[in-house]
Amino acid sequence: MKLFTIFRLALAFCICSITTAAYAEKGFILLASTIGPIDAGIVSALEEGFEKETGIRVRHVGAGTGEALKMAEKGNFDLVMVHARSLEERFIVDGFGTERIPFMYNDFVIVGPPGDPAGIRGMKSATVALRVIAEKSAPFVTRGDKSGTHVAETALWSKAEVKTAGTWYKVYEKGNEGNVPTLRYTASVRSYTLIDRATYLSLKKELPLEIMVEGDEALLNRISLIPVNQQKFPRVNREDVALFVRWLTAADKGQKIVSEFGRDRFGAPLFFPDSREWHQQQKH
Repeated sequence: MKLFTIFRLALAFCICSITTAAYAEKGFILLASTIGPIDAGIVSALEEGFEKETGIRVRHVGAGTGEALKMAEKGNFDLVMVHARSLEERFIVDGFGTERIPFMYNDFVIVGPPGDPAGIRGMKSATVALRVIAEKSAPFVTRGDKSGTHVAETALWSKAEVKTAGTWYKVYEKGNEGNVPTLRYTASVRSYTLIDRATYLSLKKELPLEIMVEGDEALLNRISLIPVNQQKFPRVNREDVALFVRWLTAADKGQKIVSEFGRDRFGAPLFFPDSREWHQQQKH
């Protein structure tokens, strides 16, 4: 097991050990979240906003979506925030979660070195671009860790009918550490990769990478909330989770924070509201 994975699991164990008594009672929620929104800073902003308004503390442990769901399957978390629909649906079917709740989205982009050796700049189809990368054996970096980003990338390769085999397809050995280190590594080896736009924007000024492909609907990255099933794990704090979910999905609460987050720094929000309540309000 990789060192970083061990560190994250150890952190989760420590937090759970310290807070088991606390989160069995009202007033504390433990969240297992995919790494991207944590790195962007929006998870902390949402936790702080909710605590300020309600007095209920929310603390998180970050991991790739696959690992976050596995941690939640132990019954030590109250809520998960993830972005891989197939894994989310399996989590619910297996009885670990109650429902998949739309929360927010951003999008993935394909980035690469300014010289664009594969010649994909400006292509409208992500799958066509990936097919060209493979045909030209242009170097491509993958997280390879069954995270939400990796699952989305794998789905695109499958749609493109490309088998990712060969020295051009590089599995980053520390991919489970998240998109930020993956993007830095991609820049260091002058390769292409699939990354969420928020991570790219946060590092844009530091790294010699440019967006090559964007705007394809297949690149949308939807992030969901799933309450952990109290019927399976009786100590789950269902009451406070319900309050938190209502707050996160409310058009004038969590969704408002989502709609504005990053605008002051980047001139545009890093994420977009996606709750049913938000969409309902936009119809009026």
